[in-house]
Amino acid sequence: MEEFKFFEGVWHIYEMELWDEDYFNMEVQAFIEIDSKGTGEFQFGLVRGALDIDEIGGDGRMEFTWSGSDENDEAFGSGWLELKNKNTLKGRIKFHQGDKSKFWAKRR
Repeated sequence: MEEFKFFEGVWHIYEMELWDEDYFNMEVQAFIEIDSKGTGEFQFGLVRGALDIDEIGGDGRMEFTWSGSDENDEAFGSGWLELKNKNTLKGRIKFHQGDKSKFWAKRR
């Protein structure tokens, strides 16, 4: 879909509000990946998830829900992504009834 083309690709998460780099890059280099269909995946620390993009606003921001795992326990939540420029985005990930953290990522 045309509206996902600006977000499409793999983004390296380089900063998180709640967790330090030792944690968020623990298993792999933290990332969020978005495809042209409005789906994708992410991993930071021991958290992995699949994205389902709900909405894209005309302001360069999109919202998503996610489901996956946190240390092998089922986890899910929501979040948003906002393009700062063509190679940088800011986002927030929220665990259902739990932590929420802003993060910053650069296109790989």
